[in-house]
Amino acid sequence: MANEQFDADIIVIGAGPGGYYAAIRAAQMGASVICVEKEYLGGTCLNVGCVPSKAMIASVEMLNKAKKAESFGLKKIDKAEMDFDAFMKRKEKIVLAERGGVGMLFKKRGVKHVEGFAKFIDANTISVTAKDGTESKYRGKNFILATGSSVVHLPVPGLEGGREDGVWTSDDAVSAPFVPDSMVVLGGGAVGCEFSYVFNGLGSKVTLVEMMPTLVNIMDEDLGVELGKQLSRQGIDVRTGATIDKVEKTKKGWKAHIKKGTETEVIETQVVLLGVGRKANIEGMNLEGIGVKLHRRGVEIVDDTLRTHVPNIYAIGDVTGRIQLAHVAQQEGLAAVNNILKPDSPKTVDYRHVPNVVYTSPEVASVGMSESEAKSKGYDVVVGRSRFAIFAKAMAANETEGFVKVVAEKKYGEVLGLHMVGGHVSDLLHEGVVALVHEATLESMETVIHAHPTMAEAIIEAFEDAAGHAIHKM
Repeated sequence: MANEQFDADIIVIGAGPGGYYAAIRAAQMGASVICVEKEYLGGTCLNVGCVPSKAMIASVEMLNKAKKAESFGLKKIDKAEMDFDAFMKRKEKIVLAERGGVGMLFKKRGVKHVEGFAKFIDANTISVTAKDGTESKYRGKNFILATGSSVVHLPVPGLEGGREDGVWTSDDAVSAPFVPDSMVVLGGGAVGCEFSYVFNGLGSKVTLVEMMPTLVNIMDEDLGVELGKQLSRQGIDVRTGATIDKVEKTKKGWKAHIKKGTETEVIETQVVLLGVGRKANIEGMNLEGIGVKLHRRGVEIVDDTLRTHVPNIYAIGDVTGRIQLAHVAQQEGLAAVNNILKPDSPKTVDYRHVPNVVYTSPEVASVGMSESEAKSKGYDVVVGRSRFAIFAKAMAANETEGFVKVVAEKKYGEVLGLHMVGGHVSDLLHEGVVALVHEATLESMETVIHAHPTMAEAIIEAFEDAAGHAIHKM
């Protein structure tokens, strides 16, 4: 065993956010690294997920601002319209630039990029099949599984069709061949809400269907209620507490049977977009054959070091079936590499303070406990609120919609959660992340000086409101 030959200290399977972070960090720490990717560098997030969708959202947001230009004192530009081909080319240009950036980082750090599908032969050996069918074998001391997840069709009667039939997934939506006249979106989470915003902005008649009482139901309830109001004002037909029982193919598209309570309404639509449902990418890898245990949602982790049941194989990101967010996968990738190369100084990921964002306009952002979660865990809760509309920067930017909500423990004032709806709240949220990580209190946050005028003033006002002395509260 002492003379056993390896091609790399660490082989990372998957080059998404978690995988490429892991590969680069391992190389920075002096390890020899191979990263195997069956598709494109950057994985789902960069190629068909968060990056292209945000490029699309930004273009729609610019279009909407142009339509409101007169409110800023501008003239004769209220007839702006979208050039769909240019819109899609801009999105693709951003994706290609980001993808190329990952490749350049690999070259600079000495990470060997291998294209193809990886299958385990034993716990130290993989066979990689390239797209042309050629096979290569690689041996590694350690492996990191970062294969991510992919969309899955839901078991709704009639939804067996594919993109060509007008049944789109999020992967299809970022490469949409046209703007549909009408669209029914199934799922009111981040994916469903974001694409509803995009295609509504492009001119589609959008119906958004969510089975829970509010949109983005993993966040504080007030956020989902506010987002529903904002999307409805923009012209989206928001149906919460509703389900799609079945769909029927027609000559022009589909008939969606939308059920709410005891009533069913049939809506005709050109496209049905599936905004929910993902599965771990584990098929065909022979993971169980080498001793890696699986559970219903993906690869089973044995402890906080991110090890699987095979000691030299670790798993990160969506493939574990836990928190399916790119930024979580990145942190897990860094931790896994540390735990392989520095086992005497293990690192773990703190999942208590993971930021969540929905990139609609207005944006929705949340970190920490919701009000209902804090109460269910036995906290005596105090809540503070502040609306952006009262602050000069929001008025100047014409971004007055939305609010900030802080959840805190009443006796000592410990901050438990921060929740927002409004312009640029994806950037503002991280003040709350830092507050939670450092166990800040309302009193300590009140002493933080915020520049004036800024959108962030709404945050300090919410902390002051929770403490009982907001400056701008009537």
